[in-house]
Amino acid sequence: MPDATLSEALKEAYASAPRGVVTYHTLEIRHPSFTEPIRIVRDRADLTAYLEADAPEDPGAEVTFIGYAFDFLKPEISPTGVPQMTITIDNVSRLITAAIENATATTDVIECTYREYLSNDLTGPQNDPPIHMEIMTVSCTVFQISAVAGFPDLINRKFPTLEYTAEEFPGLVS
Repeated sequence: MPDATLSEALKEAYASAPRGVVTYHTLEIRHPSFTEPIRIVRDRADLTAYLEADAPEDPGAEVTFIGYAFDFLKPEISPTGVPQMTITIDNVSRLITAAIENATATTDVIECTYREYLSNDLTGPQNDPPIHMEIMTVSCTVFQISAVAGFPDLINRKFPTLEYTAEEFPGLVS
């Protein structure tokens, strides 16, 4: 199934592989216990690019993604099943490992955002909207972090999400 979130420029880059245009895969990991989000790019060099205007952290700002060796398997676009993203980050620094271990010790959700950039246009991500997921499982070793991210639990969410109470809606009671 085609991915409707990809920009025309990214679709063209995937289809024709133009000379000199590189696709950058980035990952942002957020948690309330972090002083700032962990931002990494799958490359040897760091990448400075702009975030989208409605980003969860630093909207529209120019940020730096640190070059790291990581691998991922994007969530399948399918009408069946629960889409999940598998992430593996190699040769992780002790600071990132400690931050992830501290985050898993709390009940707060670890969130991640996957963005794609093209080297000839770093004014914003080329997948619009970027993929926002929650990390469901994570394991850390000295050499590697492995995680599985998925979308929030939509099945067990209240519907409607707004709770109609007598205090907020006095016209409901007589």
